[in-house]
Amino acid sequence: MSTVNYEIRKAADSADLMMDGDVRPADLESVRPIPRISIHAFCETPEAQRVMERLASDRRMAKANMRVTAGNVSAAANMFSSTPTPNLIILETHAKPEDMLMELEPLAEVCDPNTRVIIIGRYNDIALYRELVRNGISEYLVHPVGMPEVLNAVAGIFVDPEAAPLGRSIAFIGAKGGVGASTIAHNCAFGISSLFMTETVLADLDLPYGTANIDFDQDPALGIAEAVFSPERLDEVFLDRLLTKCSEHLSLLAAPSLLDRAYDFDRSAFQPILEILQRTAPISVLDVPHQWSEWTRTLLSEVDEVVITAIPDLANLRNTKNIIDALKKLRPNDKAPHLVLNQVGMPKRPEIAPADFFEPLEMEPIAIIPFDVQLFGNAANSGRMIFEVDPRSPVAETFSQIAHVVTGRVVAKKQKKAGLASVLAKLKKK
Repeated sequence: MSTVNYEIRKAADSADLMMDGDVRPADLESVRPIPRISIHAFCETPEAQRVMERLASDRRMAKANMRVTAGNVSAAANMFSSTPTPNLIILETHAKPEDMLMELEPLAEVCDPNTRVIIIGRYNDIALYRELVRNGISEYLVHPVGMPEVLNAVAGIFVDPEAAPLGRSIAFIGAKGGVGASTIAHNCAFGISSLFMTETVLADLDLPYGTANIDFDQDPALGIAEAVFSPERLDEVFLDRLLTKCSEHLSLLAAPSLLDRAYDFDRSAFQPILEILQRTAPISVLDVPHQWSEWTRTLLSEVDEVVITAIPDLANLRNTKNIIDALKKLRPNDKAPHLVLNQVGMPKRPEIAPADFFEPLEMEPIAIIPFDVQLFGNAANSGRMIFEVDPRSPVAETFSQIAHVVTGRVVAKKQKKAGLASVLAKLKKK
């Protein structure tokens, strides 16, 4: 009997994971994160083992401790005769309906009364299902099963169905420094809050150099530093004290933008903030600094949506490709990140044509934003958003489109080549 331990945060090999078949991200969007429980899965077939490996790598399982073993019900009974049982045991079995309860008897004798059990069997038999439930089995799934089915079954056992729904978290990050990712994050947060009349929190995670306070013309005394350096104090009341009101429906969790200390964070430093934002705000927009560290990797793996901002040059193309590939491994069961191409058509700057930029990435952008130094400069210098400076401008309309896409209100419109050519032609005439 071979056993493999899986650390939840360690990305599994993507080729093996895909052998489970395509997982539709829509099937998982409503699943809440699994709490801190221990899970041990026993698999008789390689197919089931791959499903469990994929389950262990999902971001919603970040808090759970999962172990996958190639073995049957008898192997489980032998193991737990000398070790404590976990919170949940998942068992694959080929036993016939009339033999299944007898097969489970040795395990029942060594199982802790509080341990829950999910059976993956071969027979679609309602009488068998009822008999198993009567005998304390939490769920019975019929082979073949996909990862979404198993995850939903686990959530059905351990997640409170009466719990309030979690808010949507959207992270913005630049493919390179200076590409305007923060500007786009701030304008989108403002757009979401004003277009949909939805309570939105903008969290500036660039503690030494964040610009959200400047962009919104705010000078708060408290902000995200108090939250990240005092996680033991963090609750709804404390968070409310740290927020600064920017508009009727938008609140800011500002960065101190000071160099009075070193901002070195461990991988889970921002996890308490993300969790409380998801519980208290319908929409959280996270302005993530351009860096690749343990905490940024962890954060990007756990949010609902990721938006990458790039400008059309070779370094941005390389970095965007690397970020997309990394996120595919960190988020194997989620949608691909969104892409925004910014500052297109800057005078006298050599650029990669948008169509040539997107081709190697094998994805379409959700927005192409032309270079407009006067519009963005006026907004930045006055501490206002594009919606406030010129609400009828094409750029304001583009930010509206981004807001709709990242909140799931609409599907991204496919950019046509003719449209790209038209944008560039207009810019060249200036």
